[in-house]
Amino acid sequence: MSLMKRLGRTMPGLPAGETETTSEKKPAVVAGREEDEQFSELKGKIFQQIIEDLEAEMARQDARSSKKGREAAGGQKKQEIWQRDVLAERVDEIVGQVLEAEEAFLPAAVRQKVVEEMLNDVLGYGPIQPLLDDPTISEIMVNGPYKVYVERKGKLTLTDVKFRNNEHVMHVIEKIVAPLGRRIDESMPMVDARLPDGSRVNAIIPPLALTGPTITIRKFSRDPLQIQDLIRFGSLTPEMARFLEACVKARLNIVVSGGTGSGKTTMLNVLSSFIPEDERIVTIEDSAELQLRQEHVVTLESRPPNIEGKGAITIRDLVKNALRMRPDRIVVGEVRSGEALDMLQAMNTGHDGSLTTGHANSPRDMLSRLETMVLMAGMDLPVRAIREQIASAVDLIVQQSRLKDGSRKVTHITEVLGMEGETIVMQDIFIFEQTGVDEMGRVVGRFTATGIRPRFMPRLEAAGISLPPDIFARR
Repeated sequence: MSLMKRLGRTMPGLPAGETETTSEKKPAVVAGREEDEQFSELKGKIFQQIIEDLEAEMARQDARSSKKGREAAGGQKKQEIWQRDVLAERVDEIVGQVLEAEEAFLPAAVRQKVVEEMLNDVLGYGPIQPLLDDPTISEIMVNGPYKVYVERKGKLTLTDVKFRNNEHVMHVIEKIVAPLGRRIDESMPMVDARLPDGSRVNAIIPPLALTGPTITIRKFSRDPLQIQDLIRFGSLTPEMARFLEACVKARLNIVVSGGTGSGKTTMLNVLSSFIPEDERIVTIEDSAELQLRQEHVVTLESRPPNIEGKGAITIRDLVKNALRMRPDRIVVGEVRSGEALDMLQAMNTGHDGSLTTGHANSPRDMLSRLETMVLMAGMDLPVRAIREQIASAVDLIVQQSRLKDGSRKVTHITEVLGMEGETIVMQDIFIFEQTGVDEMGRVVGRFTATGIRPRFMPRLEAAGISLPPDIFARR
């Protein structure tokens, strides 16, 4: 695939088939002022010259390489070309050449900003690349070309980042989804994808998105959070962390529930880190996001249908296949529909220690959602049979919540006891009690044990795990 095909044959932000001189210009902020049409046209010429220069360099390298060594040498040279510092020098030279040819002048600060913009378009994801590089930002929301919001410490902020127009946003979306073999167009205007670092991406475009192409990126830490980090953030206490570690090592089946953005995937990552190194783990996700540190991990990812509507591989298909892969642990990123039935059956047929997440506002709601998802599998099962499956399969529910101040906390660790009549019986082991809000708007409360000793304690002891008796004492 040529460089022009990978990056787009026009300046990012211009419709296909148009040149930078024919496209309608939209104001964008550069160096604190609106850029005019002449400046936009100049940047377009610089970008086109960069692409032509890089393609010519690759062609020269291929021509010099022998037939036998062409692939290796070409790959090595491409790697050199794509190094940011090497490319930055060449881009600055091209900017100077274009400015000289056009008899134009740019102040040093503006020229440097143009170079950075060109590098971000060629090597990164355009205007949002600096936001992706900022470790303080946890989420990026592109609402059309002229409104980009970020989340910092649980608070939303409007940035001064702007795209050129709708086509510029589309260019970035295509750059994200193309390497994954996924597509987005009018026939399939929604897509879930991921960045190379595992960050989750959702994109939706017109005609469904009326404000223009919309991108939502949930960033993941380059170094996965550990349980000590969650304790430091105040998401749970050391006693709760020790209890959860014991439950994972004793092979209890755990469901992490919570609302959108409550930290379910982060908690699943942390729980997965407690799985012993000598166990075979199979992870199943829509978009591979889990960052497991163990050596023996098999990662499976679902696949959407192709342009003809065929070839889709669902989470349910992967769960069924995982049972034939001799897993010690099955970790499902999230259950949303009929795969819940297969997951419960796996938990009930010898695959203890399985982990998954689901959307729910409370542990009780999570059980109700599991019932609904089992019915979505199309099996005509009586409700009592479904509840018996759930009560037998699920041992523990960890409830995550995102509170009003943006903080994320484990609000319930709840044991599933079994059936009493037609009802699944549960009991809380640890809870978070909110007592108010301080003058800064921060939630005030405390974690506490309920004073109840879990019924599955003999399983922990049988696994050689001992917990201090006072860990469950109410304080």
